[in-house]
Amino acid sequence: MATHLIDGPYFEEFFLGQTFVAPSITVTEGHAAMYGALFGDRMRLPLDRHLAQKVTGDARGVCHPYLAMHLAAGQTTYASQHVKGNLFYRGVLLRRPVFIGDSLYTTTRVIGLKQNAIKPGRAATGMVVLEMTTVNQHDEVVLHFWRCPMIACKDTEANTGHNDSFDSIPNSFALEELLGALPTGWNLAPLACDITGLKSPVVAKGDVFEIGPKDTVTCAPELVRMSLNIAYTHTDATRSYLGQRLVYGGHTISFALAQVQRALPNVLHMVAWRHCNHVGPVLEGDIISTRFTVVDCTAVPQGGALLDLAVEAFAHRADKEGAMKQEKVLDWGLVMWSA
Repeated sequence: MATHLIDGPYFEEFFLGQTFVAPSITVTEGHAAMYGALFGDRMRLPLDRHLAQKVTGDARGVCHPYLAMHLAAGQTTYASQHVKGNLFYRGVLLRRPVFIGDSLYTTTRVIGLKQNAIKPGRAATGMVVLEMTTVNQHDEVVLHFWRCPMIACKDTEANTGHNDSFDSIPNSFALEELLGALPTGWNLAPLACDITGLKSPVVAKGDVFEIGPKDTVTCAPELVRMSLNIAYTHTDATRSYLGQRLVYGGHTISFALAQVQRALPNVLHMVAWRHCNHVGPVLEGDIISTRFTVVDCTAVPQGGALLDLAVEAFAHRADKEGAMKQEKVLDWGLVMWSA
């Protein structure tokens, strides 16, 4: 007879080159329905299978690209169960679309370790840079990215000496890389529409969009569980430095993305993230607002244009006196393909 403690790694237990795998997952209609219920996202191809078939030539439904990202990110969280917060994503590239019925397999590798400065009275923590590669059932790479969780040390006074530089993590892409991630042979003509509320505005470099409608954060643990995310701080308030459950950063990003798409209704695909920094915490019940700036707009041979966007999201919550306060929580460099 034995007692087994099931727990994730602390910062001292990581080493360079360490690799983690997770259960594979098949994307289903149930995942798609839950994603829609959580965020009300209006990206057209995942919503309409008949339209998607006309555009893609594939009878399968299109998986929302950020749903695929959620599932892949969740598969990486064995390594980050003791996370205090995910600090950033870098170099996210969605190399090919995911369809309903595809299975996703994600490998996570440790490529950098840096302990935070030791300060009296503060428990020791460190930053772990993880490199992720997700393939489908045909062993085709569909997603590649880096992220950096801040992880607790088991010994609150640990001094590991880890001090790696993170400068090698990319935060930009050559145009050729972005074009290589766009599917070929898609017919964009069925997306032409002059119906009020669906006609995209003429977008020019330097344009700023303020999204009027806001969204209240609800059901945060449900998304965490659906995506196999096992970071304690998102489901157990006693493991959060805030004393409340910390909302998974992807939840905030999904609201920001859904709000961006209200302004850009003919978005076809989320192509890449140059960077994504979580600059403040989000709690259940916060109200999320978004604005974005068009950094660049590039016509592409596949049709339509690549839109380079600088997205900011803000959390609105009441302070102790009941007055509403606004805090910036997201700084996101996003590349979208729009018809």
